[in-house]
Amino acid sequence: MTVLTLFPEMFPGSLGHSLAGKALERGTWSLDVQDIRDHGLGKHRTVDDTPSGGGPGMVMRPDVLAAAIDAALAKPGRTDRPLVYLSPRGQVFDQAMARRWVEAGGVTLVCGRFEGVDERVLEARQVEEVSLGDFVLSGGEPAAIVMLDAVVRLLPGVVGDEAVLNEESFADGLLEYPQYTKPQNWEEREIPAVLLSGHHAEIAAWRKRKAEDITRSRRPDLWARYVAEKNNKSG
Repeated sequence: MTVLTLFPEMFPGSLGHSLAGKALERGTWSLDVQDIRDHGLGKHRTVDDTPSGGGPGMVMRPDVLAAAIDAALAKPGRTDRPLVYLSPRGQVFDQAMARRWVEAGGVTLVCGRFEGVDERVLEARQVEEVSLGDFVLSGGEPAAIVMLDAVVRLLPGVVGDEAVLNEESFADGLLEYPQYTKPQNWEEREIPAVLLSGHHAEIAAWRKRKAEDITRSRRPDLWARYVAEKNNKSG
């Protein structure tokens, strides 16, 4: 995984802990953090300038960012990976995209700052724009950490019991079913009896039904997509 940023000290951040951190130590995945300012101009390594046409803030220069991108992609095995600029106007990141990045062997993420980056570099380098959601962050770094966490946990050997990955939210287009553990009775609330029955088929059916109910009520958009895909398969 490659990250281009003006704040390399923000990485690996939370990626250096828990499952992702242990996998990083084992060499299951690698993180190459490149400082965009290494390609800045002049004594002060300038990376930005005022917006053409006026307006507040600063915009990252295309020559500086292009040089950083070209240097990162010049390393072996990088040209076939998705090149992504983290932007609130991009396609919203999801589990399917995380899996696509895994299948591609990694991703190169460009973290913006200020008012954004010069549009010409996005066009010239065919950079894909991806958003974490409908909100604005101070920069792309927090989004990069979240997205990389979603990608890394899909790599073989990162999650101890890989069967877990097949039953999580979004694995089959649904949100995950409710989970329970001991004690059996807590504050006068019981674990559903079917989960204690030992009947695996009944448990699976209950979990599927609950996943469908939760998705239908909480994420109508996901539910509509799930129903459409189900109808397409049956048709």
